[in-house]
Amino acid sequence: MADPKAPRSLTPEEQKRRRKRSLALALTLGGLVLIFYVITIAKLGPGVMQRPL
Repeated sequence: MADPKAPRSLTPEEQKRRRKRSLALALTLGGLVLIFYVITIAKLGPGVMQRPL
């Protein structure tokens, strides 16, 4: 009798779809990080690098 909690193996098509979905999610997350970074730098203004240390 098969264990009902055992994970089933994915078909090659399911693996491709999972990989594409993971890549899309990673690119979306990376894009959001980049947008937040750019917005933060823009809000700080151009004089942020000319402050005394």
